[in-house]
Amino acid sequence: MRKALRDNALTLFFLLLMLGALVGQALSGHSEYNNQQVAQGGGTVSLAHYLTTSAFAVDVSENWQSEFLQFFLYIFVTVWLVQRGSPDSKEPGKEGTESDADQRVGPHAGPDSPRWARAGGLRRTLFANSLGLVMGGLFFLTWLAQSVSGRAAYNSDQLAQRQDPIPWLDYLTCAEFWNRTFQNWQSEFLAVASMAALSIYLRQRGSPESKPVGAPHHATGVEG
Repeated sequence: MRKALRDNALTLFFLLLMLGALVGQALSGHSEYNNQQVAQGGGTVSLAHYLTTSAFAVDVSENWQSEFLQFFLYIFVTVWLVQRGSPDSKEPGKEGTESDADQRVGPHAGPDSPRWARAGGLRRTLFANSLGLVMGGLFFLTWLAQSVSGRAAYNSDQLAQRQDPIPWLDYLTCAEFWNRTFQNWQSEFLAVASMAALSIYLRQRGSPESKPVGAPHHATGVEG
């Protein structure tokens, strides 16, 4: 058990942080939701009921979809785009999907390589792009969840104001939907750009996201 915890500590740490933040969001969101209900002349709801509302679902899904979009784009664009001096970038001149020998696939696969890396055809193609495809799929699903729950929350407000609800396709062109979307996207893109640029000149000793402390600023793709 101790070895399993150590070997998976990074994933478990962030999953626990996520659960803690989700609980905090649920509690604070529940309080805010009830305050709005009272201000509008409505009744308060229990925490369990709040967790089933579209208001809670849209707040969660809009954050999740932006995170998955960030990683989906980063995975794919780093195949072709480089940042000289960044430890997360390939060296300039090495853009592209690389050779089979570099990627250890097909006849170049080792005995410990995944089975689908040794295969050919569609299986190898799917496995070779599996990380980006899964991240892209998760982004699409959470974006879809945001649009569905966002429409429900929007229509709930519409009905409370004695206005007509709108269909899902109309909500996709609604300013409220894109305001929610863009305010999350821009923060994710800024964070990625900041990490790529700051890691050229700044260091964090022992972190694989940083170059060694003594590495020159122009060193690219070098982990600490």
